[in-house]
Parts: sequence; C-alpha cells; structure tokens
Amino acid sequence: MNADAIGKDIVHCAITVHSRLGSGLLESAYQKCLAYELEKLGPKVECELLLPIDYGTVTIDAGYRIDMLIDQAVIIENKTAEKLLPIHEAQLLTYLKMKKLSLGFLLNWNV
Repeated sequence: MNADAIGKDIVHCAITVHSRLGSGLLESAYQKCLAYELEKLGPKVECELLLPIDYGTVTIDAGYRIDMLIDQAVIIENKTAEKLLPIHEAQLLTYLKMKKLSLGFLLNWNV
C-alpha cells in the first residue's frame, strides 16, 4: 500500500478512535487503539520503534523512538498536549529525515 492510501486510512482510523474515546486519556491508550484500528485494515503497525543514529561505522542509540511506523512508509507521533509546540513538529520532521520518509502525522488527541 502506498503512503497516500495509508494516510487516508490513518485519518479515518484516528477519527474513529477519537470519536469513541474522546479526550483526556494518555497517549498510550490512543496509540494502542489506533494501532488496533489500523491493523484491522491490513497494514503492518510497529509501535515504540527505536531509531538509532548511523554515525560512520557505528550505530548509536541516542534515545529516539518513533511512536508508530505504518508499513515502513508513514510515521505517526501521538501527543496529548494542550497545544502543539514547534518542538513536536521538529521531532516528527527529524524522524522522517532519519527514516528517509516523506509522510508523517502529528496527532494531538487532547482536542
């Protein structure tokens, strides 16, 4: 499945999850429910994926962790913040750059 098709599924599933759960839960609850909804549609969903840095001939664990990677094509970062901040966007952009991907979602479940 291509990234655009996955993106449409993500939007549909995120709306489903948020309409069922509402706001006020932890990120982990939304993430697990979103993963469940997406997996029902078929794509491979990886959660809390470590993202090491390849630095020359070594691989360094610098603490980066992707919330969700869908079919090795789309990244989802889940937040439950009163307001999304530039650092949240920078985090997603960093992960996209490191994975050489072009589509990512920054989902704020708080609102």
